[in-house]
Amino acid sequence: MTEKALSFDDLGFAYNTGDWVLRSYSGIVTRGETFSILGPNGCGKTTLLRLLIGALHAQEGSVTHDGRFAFVPQLFQVTFSYTVLDMVLMGRARKVGLFSTPSSRDEEAALGALGRLDLADLAERPFDELSGGQRQLVIFARALATEADILILDEPTSSLDLRNQGIILEWIERLSKKEGLTVVFTTHHPHHAYAVSDTTMLMLGENHYLCGPTHEVMTEAHLHDLYGVELKRLAFEHKGRTMETFVPVYDMERSKGK
Repeated sequence: MTEKALSFDDLGFAYNTGDWVLRSYSGIVTRGETFSILGPNGCGKTTLLRLLIGALHAQEGSVTHDGRFAFVPQLFQVTFSYTVLDMVLMGRARKVGLFSTPSSRDEEAALGALGRLDLADLAERPFDELSGGQRQLVIFARALATEADILILDEPTSSLDLRNQGIILEWIERLSKKEGLTVVFTTHHPHHAYAVSDTTMLMLGENHYLCGPTHEVMTEAHLHDLYGVELKRLAFEHKGRTMETFVPVYDMERSKGK
């Protein structure tokens, strides 16, 4: 029997009375799986994540989670000039305690999290001097340093180049499949969700969604309904394996020979 790590039932939320962002949304995230949430801009993906972590309170429905969670926001700004190591050590706040200083164990965990993402050489660099992609990776490392059971990530690859996108996806896969963590993330990239997700939710409208096994929910027809753009599922050979991905089709005529 699969064990629930997080569930939400008949969630409804409106920033203004009667103007529902989402309504009657339900889902179950089982322990150790990767759960992705897809949808166009403005559909409520970030709102749904904020409901899951308790930063917003639903007008309808409920959220239940079993285990500690860490949240990685889409964008992250700081007021003061902290070092990268200091930023990651903030992820140990629950373990350090009020008015206490980080122990050698806390620093070891923070440096270990940086090392896992190949960021150890940035430990003493000011966080605000890093590129946007580097900052996102550091905040991901901070989430790892919490030693949480559930990682909730808001578009974790949004500001990263292709190489660093691959690093994040590899770590999502490794943390889920090899270390047993539960990962929930939003994305604009269907091919990212298709590559690493066990379960996918498509946010099609205020009270219209699809949720189920990724290979069943993510079809060309469903993704066309979601984005209004034609996407093709393509199969290809890579390192002796047959793999699949989704590619958007932009049917534009281009002049040739000019």
